Amino acid sequence: MQKKTLIQRDISWLSFNARVLQEANDPTVPLKERIRFLGIYSNNSDEFFRVRVATLKRMIELSGKNKKLNIHLENDPQNILDQIQTIVLRHQNEFNRIWAGILKELKKENILLVDEKHLSKEQQIFVKKYFDEQVRSNIIPLMVESLPQLPYLRDKSIYLGVVMRKKKSAYQQKYSLIEVPAKAVGRFIQLPAKGKEKPIILLEDVIRFNLPVIFSYFGYDYFDSYVFKVTKDAEIDIDNDVSTTFVEKIEKGLKNRRKGKPVRFVYDKEMDAGLLEYLIRRLNLNRKSNIIPGGRIHNFRHFMDFPDIVSASSTRRAPFTHPDLQSTMRVTDVIVKKDVMLNFPYHSFNGIIDLLREAAMDPDVTSIKITAYRLASNSKVINALINAARNGKEVIVMLELKARFDEEANLEWKKILEEEGIRVLLGVPKLKIHAKLCIIKKRKGNKTIQYGFVSTGNLNEKTARVYGDHCLLTGNRNVMADINRIFHYLENWKTGGHSLRICKTLMVCPNNMRKEINQLIDKEIKNAKAGKEAGIILKINSLSDAVLIQKLYDAAAAGVEIRMIVRGIFCPVIDPKKFKKNFTAISIVDEYLEHARVMIFHNMGKEKVYISSADWMVRNLDHRVEAAIPILDPVIAAELKDIIHIQLRDNVKARMLDNELSNNYVSSAGKRKIRSQVETYHYLFKKNKITQ
Repeated sequence: MQKKTLIQRDISWLSFNARVLQEANDPTVPLKERIRFLGIYSNNSDEFFRVRVATLKRMIELSGKNKKLNIHLENDPQNILDQIQTIVLRHQNEFNRIWAGILKELKKENILLVDEKHLSKEQQIFVKKYFDEQVRSNIIPLMVESLPQLPYLRDKSIYLGVVMRKKKSAYQQKYSLIEVPAKAVGRFIQLPAKGKEKPIILLEDVIRFNLPVIFSYFGYDYFDSYVFKVTKDAEIDIDNDVSTTFVEKIEKGLKNRRKGKPVRFVYDKEMDAGLLEYLIRRLNLNRKSNIIPGGRIHNFRHFMDFPDIVSASSTRRAPFTHPDLQSTMRVTDVIVKKDVMLNFPYHSFNGIIDLLREAAMDPDVTSIKITAYRLASNSKVINALINAARNGKEVIVMLELKARFDEEANLEWKKILEEEGIRVLLGVPKLKIHAKLCIIKKRKGNKTIQYGFVSTGNLNEKTARVYGDHCLLTGNRNVMADINRIFHYLENWKTGGHSLRICKTLMVCPNNMRKEINQLIDKEIKNAKAGKEAGIILKINSLSDAVLIQKLYDAAAAGVEIRMIVRGIFCPVIDPKKFKKNFTAISIVDEYLEHARVMIFHNMGKEKVYISSADWMVRNLDHRVEAAIPILDPVIAAELKDIIHIQLRDNVKARMLDNELSNNYVSSAGKRKIRSQVETYHYLFKKNKITQ
């Protein structure tokens, strides 16, 4: 039997979500952060089912219709689904155990989650009034038995399945569904209390308490209710109808998403058997569907916004201004003279906002071109661009409508921008625009000055406070020439394909990044075979590209030392018997989301250092526009390498990535404990103080 050469991508992803659960289980993590990690786990799981499980189910359907397709499937999708079901059920049990422990700790802080059956008289009055004033107008109970088909169920919502009957006749019962309006009202309601107690009731329990009022006209006197949620296929099918505009296709796809097939059904394991059978039948689920029994509470993603009443809620430190941007000089003037690397979330995102605001007001600035993937809800970036347009600048925004789950928000941004006279580019068919780029042009006399930035993360001031990313602000002429080429392609994609091919400084997907990475690895292999020192350090979110993984295997077999920091999907199988040098990988899951992509090649001691927007996945390298930039300033390169080496030494929040997906923490026995996110903050803050 042939040895496995790759870990299956979806199974590896579940292993990452298990690391998130580890954080929720860690008693050294502040209590509110532990609750937040349960919310992150829940949100991650929802997306996994909506996208990955849905894709596997589609593959099964297609292979059933086309037997020849089975020959081309590397893994049996049904086998993967069976593994997923087993792992998810195990995770669910662990989740429930962790939550039970957290509830006990909340109780020690006098924070109580009170249900509808344990309210004081005063609290009952409060809940009735709250329901009448805040909730009643936001709910529409549906008597589902009388409907010819089950109504549309939103896959980001939770529902109460209500069983009504009369105590005198248990045989006369009806079912009703109520969508819990958490988005409109909020999930958590603080109750009045005496003394030190801080009781909270969930919105669904407010509704439960008021069921007799809601259904008073039916004459029922006994109610049972159970929370459930349905997760649906979230992939957008966009047809190739040439008569349909791209925006219309996206809008059509969003409507199709509403009709997506259920891929998971999660329910209160105490649910009435008749109601459970009814829902499973009406949702067209079967024994192969992901039907997952759980506790009384679902949609834990809302718990990321748990009320701020927990003591020691965070160890997060406030970001500080980069030392190069602390002078009275404008950000623009600094960047024209030297490169500046902002390291989020340690450095403030205000440097980016200030740069754009200055450009908006500068009479010499003629144009701003920028890519946007996921924007903050009240985006200061957008506000600065609108001001620039109002001040007569040419503003072009590449707005990626295919950013998954942000499609509707980006359609709305499109309208807002176009109303202000801003030209909005909507992407390229069959490619996502994932590169994070900006170029600003100003005319000073007869001279054109260009500057901007290349980033690993989204231009989102909210996530910049919790995502670890790098952003290089630069006026380098060669970099600006390449950014101009990329925008020329984005503005003229039907005829401008050559623009990407002639980029000389930036690595760009889908044209030359894969090729250049291969060449850089080949150079390390050549040096190793010649008996010279060779090494690769790679930090990315996901590593699943089979071709590049094989290249890394070849490098390790040749004697290249490979060290990796991979947050999420990690598909290589590490085989020390085949490798001459260390091939190691860790994953860091901590308070901040490690989101940056960094590549360091030893290059005979003259290290080549890059930051990139691209993960090593087929979708990034072959089906997206991505950009990687070399760090040419030796001071910035040294700083970035220091940060990466701090992370490689992490022995508090780092887990070893191995073939068994064991997620064992890196041992700190006999060593000074190094928590890389805290150490990185101190390292950068110390440099900040030295320059003051």
